[in-house]
Amino acid sequence: MEFLFEALRAALVLIIQLDREVMVIAWTSLWTSTTAILLATLLAAPLGLVVGAVPFPGRRGIRLILNTFMALPTVVIGLFLFALLSRQGPLGPLGLLFTPWAMVLGQTVLALPIVAHYITTAVAGADARIVPTLQTLGAKPLYIGFHLLREVRYGILAAVVAGFGRVVAEVGAAMMLGGNIRNSTRTLTTAIALETSKGDFAFAMALGIILMTLALGVNFFLHALQQR
Repeated sequence: MEFLFEALRAALVLIIQLDREVMVIAWTSLWTSTTAILLATLLAAPLGLVVGAVPFPGRRGIRLILNTFMALPTVVIGLFLFALLSRQGPLGPLGLLFTPWAMVLGQTVLALPIVAHYITTAVAGADARIVPTLQTLGAKPLYIGFHLLREVRYGILAAVVAGFGRVVAEVGAAMMLGGNIRNSTRTLTTAIALETSKGDFAFAMALGIILMTLALGVNFFLHALQQR
């Protein structure tokens, strides 16, 4: 028990002193996760809108695929993208492997089905009179889609929260695509795994506290937006 208290004390000292390495790791996690969830939302919004509001053949199959991909293991995403981004892969010349952008790509793929599923569910559950009413008023399809997404904005916020929580706590794809390089691609989760294996529990605990604070802060902020 004394060991845990000592590690916690040392972790709080690192945070209070704004240890440079801790701050760099926290910033890398925040930047990659935020960028990924924004990209995933931009891609998922039109997909969720079409699947949720437009009846077409294969619609149920797409929803089934989205549900299945929500549980896709992160190491599978990492393996697939590693093959694409490696020197022998088709995207190798871009030189993205072991960079923050490779991690953003992996986290975007990870968050996309989650965000799309939530938006699809929100759109499908919206008031059925919205679209016919707008069509009667002569609204164009683009405006109808924008207005429908505006009506389900709370569902979109829930999608963002769920997607962010998934990517910020992800380890496998970040490790495989980023390489856990110090001061470059080392995130909170990969650093926690590394420091724990090294026996530096104080450093790992400091990172864990920041990770929990970050996740709670984002959820609190989005919850406050929903309340307003």
